[in-house]
Amino acid sequence: MVYLNDILIKQNLLPFSLTRHVATIRVGIQTIQQKWELLLNEKVSLTNVENAVEIPANIIPTKNNFQEILQLATAKQTIPVTDNIKQFNYPWQIIQLNDYAINEDYNLLTINKKSQPIPNTNKLINPENIFLANNVSLEHCILNASTGPIFIDEGATIQEGSMIRGPFYLGKNSVVKMGAKIYGATSIGNNCVVGGEIKNSTILDYSNKSHDGYLGDSLIGSWCNLGAGTSNSNIKNTAGNINIQNSINPTKINAGIKAGLFMADYSRAAINTTFNTGTVVGVCCNIFGNQNPPNYIDSFSWGNQKYKIEKAIEHIKNWMHLKNVATTNEQIENLKTIYSQSKK
Repeated sequence: MVYLNDILIKQNLLPFSLTRHVATIRVGIQTIQQKWELLLNEKVSLTNVENAVEIPANIIPTKNNFQEILQLATAKQTIPVTDNIKQFNYPWQIIQLNDYAINEDYNLLTINKKSQPIPNTNKLINPENIFLANNVSLEHCILNASTGPIFIDEGATIQEGSMIRGPFYLGKNSVVKMGAKIYGATSIGNNCVVGGEIKNSTILDYSNKSHDGYLGDSLIGSWCNLGAGTSNSNIKNTAGNINIQNSINPTKINAGIKAGLFMADYSRAAINTTFNTGTVVGVCCNIFGNQNPPNYIDSFSWGNQKYKIEKAIEHIKNWMHLKNVATTNEQIENLKTIYSQSKK
């Protein structure tokens, strides 16, 4: 059995790793865990198991490299980063690798599979690089796969007037609202609702960016909501390097010249919020009353105060109820632990 170890990388991937194992973060079309299980045709473990082959959870497996990774890991050798083996160490690198990951996943997932017919009301460019799963609703849209593949998963809906340029993935039962403009490389998880303008971003399951506003070079966790008109900057006016603080530790890390918003699970922003370049938002924040929030917002922030844990859990339950999902005892206990460790 393969064991995906995220212990050594968790700190670098805060605040997203507070609520999830690193291998459960979507990178491209699938999570790291899903990639390994498809490639190996067996379950992998997220906890240490005796005699398991240990592989770092931040390495991206593909059909072209997984055997090499497995051999090195079995021999307990260091797995190098090469042209053929990619890994991410910080949240913004997930976005930087999304083009690569969508292409690799698309090639793997569509082997010997045939797309459902694409309705002829749509304008298509490079239709051979567009894959529709079952029960997709798609009418009067423009899909351009000349810059990368487009994969629309089961039960998804793309409403009329939307313009999509690949590489692009739309998750199961997710909705792209009318007139959306989406540029690659973008991945939208399952049960999401998105609209407005999105570019080179990943939105994890059950989150909403339903209205106009710009989201670029960003990673949004699960159960997040961006109010109408919310936008982020993804490049400085100086076009200089962006230094990001991704944890309570005030040390900042160079993320390159493009980096947007990095919002962890259960956080929400009021209408017309404007996020600065390279902003990090912790777990379960309610952002309002400040059109330009600070570049680092600690978990459980309620405006300029600290969320009351009882209210935070109540509000999370309300949002999950909207999508017919119930909280688990494990989720609540984990949230209480994060709350006790938050600085605010």
